[in-house]
Amino acid sequence: MPTTAEDQPSVRNLYLIVILVAAAVYIGCMISPPFLMDDVDAVQAQIARNMITSGDWVTPRLDGVIYLEKSPLIYWMIAGSYQVFGVHDWAARVPVVVFCIGLAVLTAAFAAWAFNRLVALYAGLSVATCVGLFLFTRIQIPDVILTFTITLAMWAFLRVLDENEARPGWWAFVLAASIGAGLLLKSLIAVVFPVGAALAYLACTRQILSARVWKRLRPFSGALIILLIAAPWHVLATIRNPPYFVFTMRSAPGEYHGFFWFYFMNEQLLRFLNMRYPRDYDTVPRPLFWGFHLLWFFPWSVYLPAIFRLRFQMKGELDRAARTRLLALCWIGFVMVFFTFSTTQEYYSMPIYPAVAMLLGGAMAAGGAWIQGGTRVVSLMVGLAGVVCLSFFLLTRGVAAPGDISQALGHHPDAYKLSLGHMEDLTLGAMAYLRTPLALAAVAFLFGSVATFQNRGRRTFLAMAVMMILFFQAARLALVAFDPYMSSQPLADAINKAPQGRLVVDHHYYTYSSVFFYTNRMAFLLNGRFNNLVYGSYAPGAPDVFLTDEQFRERWRTAERYYFVVDERGLERIQPVVPDIRANVVAASGGKFVLTNHPL
Repeated sequence: MPTTAEDQPSVRNLYLIVILVAAAVYIGCMISPPFLMDDVDAVQAQIARNMITSGDWVTPRLDGVIYLEKSPLIYWMIAGSYQVFGVHDWAARVPVVVFCIGLAVLTAAFAAWAFNRLVALYAGLSVATCVGLFLFTRIQIPDVILTFTITLAMWAFLRVLDENEARPGWWAFVLAASIGAGLLLKSLIAVVFPVGAALAYLACTRQILSARVWKRLRPFSGALIILLIAAPWHVLATIRNPPYFVFTMRSAPGEYHGFFWFYFMNEQLLRFLNMRYPRDYDTVPRPLFWGFHLLWFFPWSVYLPAIFRLRFQMKGELDRAARTRLLALCWIGFVMVFFTFSTTQEYYSMPIYPAVAMLLGGAMAAGGAWIQGGTRVVSLMVGLAGVVCLSFFLLTRGVAAPGDISQALGHHPDAYKLSLGHMEDLTLGAMAYLRTPLALAAVAFLFGSVATFQNRGRRTFLAMAVMMILFFQAARLALVAFDPYMSSQPLADAINKAPQGRLVVDHHYYTYSSVFFYTNRMAFLLNGRFNNLVYGSYAPGAPDVFLTDEQFRERWRTAERYYFVVDERGLERIQPVVPDIRANVVAASGGKFVLTNHPL
C-alpha cells in the first residue's frame, strides 16, 4: 500500500514522537536504584573516576593495576559526566542513555532521508523499543555508542555517493570522523564493520573499481582524519606502556609485552582466533546467536518476514531507497557473517539494529497481509504473556517475601554465559519479590494485546511502543528487586559506615566491583590474580594487591582492622584456613557478606 503525503507525520511530530518514546524508556533508567551492578557495570564507572583522581587519561587502571583491554572513549565520556554532574552512579549512566536516545533519532533521520517520514517514524520506534537495545544497555558498555558511530558512517557513505548531494566533502569528513571515534570506542571493528559493509555494497553495485566513486570518498584525506582522531591515544598508550612492538602469537600467563601487543595482538587477532589469554569470555553457540534476534527485535520481529517482500535490486538505476535497502542488507550480512566465524556474545550484533529497523520500517509503512498477520501474532503473544504475568501475580499473593530475593533464587551457573541466563534461577518463591513488576508487565501486555487486536495501522504501532515503555518500566522495577543479588552496594554502604580498616575482596575484581565504586577505595584481592587483571599484574611497578590464603590468614590475625567481602561459597572455602572467619559479621545482603577480624 503506497504511502501518501497525508499519511506521513510532520517533521516536528516525527522527531518529537521518537524522542519522547526513547526518553520514556531510557531516562528513568538512570535513576538509582537499581544500583551499579557487579562485573563490567561498576568497572566502567570506577575506571572513569580513577582517571579523574590520578590525572592519567591515557592508561586505565583498576585497583592500581593497568587495564589495557578496552578503548578509552567510554571512560572519557563517563568522566566528563562526572565533571559536570559530580561522581554519582546515575551520572555514570548519562552517556549510554544519551546515545540510546540519539541512536533512535539518528535511525529516524537516516530513514527519513532515504525513504519517507512514515518509514522513519517506524524505524525510530523499532530501535527505541526493541528488547535488545534495552537489555544490552543495562550495563555501561560502549556498544550503543559504537552502533551510533557505525550508523552515522553508513549514512555518510551513501550521502557521499549520492549525485544530488550538495556537500559530499562534508559527508566524507563525517564518514572518516565517525570511524575515528569508533576506533576509540571498540578498536578495529569500528573500522572493519563500516568498511566491510561499504565494500560489499560497492561490489554488489559494480562500483568498486570506479575512479569517480573513490574520488568522492576521499580515502586518503579520510585516513588522515581517522589518524588525527584515533592515533594520539594509541601512540601515547604505547609509549607509556612499553615494550613498544612485540608480535608474538604466544599468549600465556606470566608474560608482559606492553600495550601494543596486548591491545592489538591479544585483544584483536588472538581473540578473533579464540587463542587469547586469559580466556575470560564465553562464546554463544551460533544457532542461538542467530535465533535470539527474534527476541532482541521483539515486538517488531513479528514483521521480519515482510522484509522479504520489499524490492531489492543491484542492477540498473537505483533510487535512494533502493540503495539504502541494499546497503542495509550488506551491513547486516557482513556483521553477522563476521561473528559467525568469530567468538561472539549476544550483544555483539547491536551494530545491525538500525539497518534492521529501517527495513522493518519500510515493511510496516508498506502494509499488506504480512504486516496484518504479524500484528495478529503479536496480539496473541503479548496476550498470553499478560495472562502468564497475571497468573504469577495471583499465585504469589500468599507467598511470604522476607529479606531479599537472593534467598529464593535457584542457582544455575552454567546458564550465566547467556544474558538472560539468570531467568533459570527464578522460582515461585522468587516471584513473590516481583509482584509489582509482574502486575505492571501484565497491564502492559494486556493493553498491547487489546490495542493490537484492532489492527488500525499507525495507531497499532504506537500502541506497541507504549506497551514496550510500560514493560521496560516493569523490567526496571524487577532489577530493583534483584539489586541485592546483582549489586554489592548495600555491603559498600555498611563498610562506609563502619570504623576505618583495610579492605579484602574474595575472588577477582569483577566479582564485587560495585564495592570498589561505592567505597571508592583500593582493596586486596584474595586469590584474584586471573582474568582481566592478570596481564597488568605483571607490568613493571604493578601494585602488590593479590593475596594468597596464607597471606590473608596472617593479615587477619594482626591487630589492624580488615574487612572481608565474600559470598557463602567463598566462606566455605576459606573457613578451613581461618576457622573463626564468621565471628564478626558487619553486613549481609544478596547472599554476600562483609566480615571483620575484630568486634565493632
